[in-house]
Amino acid sequence: MTPHGKRTDQERVVVTGMGWVTPLGHDIETVWSALMRGASGMAPITRFDARTFPTSFAAEVKNFDVRPLLKDPKVHASAGINSQFALGAASQAWRQAGLDERPARNARRVGIYLGAGEGVIDTPNYLAANLGAWDAATGRTNGVEWARLGHSLMRAASEIEQEPNMPLAHIAREFGARGPSYNCLTACAASTQAIGEAVSILRGGEADVMIAGGAHTMIHVLGITGFNRLTALSTAAEDPTKASRPFDLTRGGFVMGEGAGVVILETLSHARSRGATPVAEIIGFGSSADSYRITDIEPEGRGAAAAMLQALGQAGIDPLSRRPDGRPWVDYISAHGTGTKENDSIESLAVKRVFGEMAKEVPMSSVKSMLGHLIAAAGAVEFITCVLAIERGMLPPTINYSTPDPECDLDYVPNTPRKAKVDTCLSNSFGFGGQNDTVCVTRFTE
Repeated sequence: MTPHGKRTDQERVVVTGMGWVTPLGHDIETVWSALMRGASGMAPITRFDARTFPTSFAAEVKNFDVRPLLKDPKVHASAGINSQFALGAASQAWRQAGLDERPARNARRVGIYLGAGEGVIDTPNYLAANLGAWDAATGRTNGVEWARLGHSLMRAASEIEQEPNMPLAHIAREFGARGPSYNCLTACAASTQAIGEAVSILRGGEADVMIAGGAHTMIHVLGITGFNRLTALSTAAEDPTKASRPFDLTRGGFVMGEGAGVVILETLSHARSRGATPVAEIIGFGSSADSYRITDIEPEGRGAAAAMLQALGQAGIDPLSRRPDGRPWVDYISAHGTGTKENDSIESLAVKRVFGEMAKEVPMSSVKSMLGHLIAAAGAVEFITCVLAIERGMLPPTINYSTPDPECDLDYVPNTPRKAKVDTCLSNSFGFGGQNDTVCVTRFTE
């Protein structure tokens, strides 16, 4: 039986470890404390000179050194920044799960499913090769000269680390994981999809343990340029800490973030067999496509609603019914909540489609107001905030909320954290291209 009374013959899947690397810190307690203070990770970009860009600020990970977390740092000496974030988050999760002291029964049944983004392009040398090989007289690139310059300027290891599979490769080597191995890059929904599909792999009997989550940075010249051209980024540079304003009438785009979030998922039977302590249980996953436009959400919120309804259906929850004590069955929604005009109003509409008249009773907030948008890594980090909300009975706030929007008229936990009884949460992620993914997580009970 699920916690909500729906009979199932599927294996129960539990969370036994969590870790993250974020713009607000590099461990669970530091970041959670910052979220409870309503802190902001936004500041001027230091990774490159962005003074001439429409957006010159971001939420960068600061002062992170992965080496103390690794068994042998030399093995990962060539790791790109994405892979370093992933290794840091995975190492925390692995240790919380106690997988060194109480190892998995079979390394070939320890799998990985990441939603990891591409690595950082070596922009200065890449552009130097392009410009140096340009033949103005013919109006063409000299391929031979480009190859010569590329070979002399670029490093093979850096080029390889641009591939989005590399965080997975580093994690597999660090922990000896030899089971099912996948990486998806469904834009901003990627790491939520990774967690949901990892659950499916465990329920299907293909693995006993899955390392799941995501890692990404797009704080580089091409990343910021691309989102500026899409007019998706905030340009409110007068005070970067107030630039991310999800659900507020004055919102003007998201703030780019970076980092990683990783969780250890296990079948309950395997966790019990090695004496692990579950911290939460995943009871539903939903995924849908908008089939609309590449960069626009379906305006009626049908795709987002479909993902939420599928996750709730797997969990055995009727979103229009109440608990015996009168509360809605869902206590909190971690909103995708980017701070763009379209996302926030359409996500609010989708929540109303799902919960009907009870929508205003279900609090939802966006930690992107504090962390920025971690793109492929956002969903996993936000999933972890759901687990912590359940553990600690506190809801993280949406900061910078001051001017209500008539199209966003739900409970967004404005500006300050809130004490609450939290048993069940939804974590939403909606990506460019129309990908929608929702995970339903609940308090673990025997």
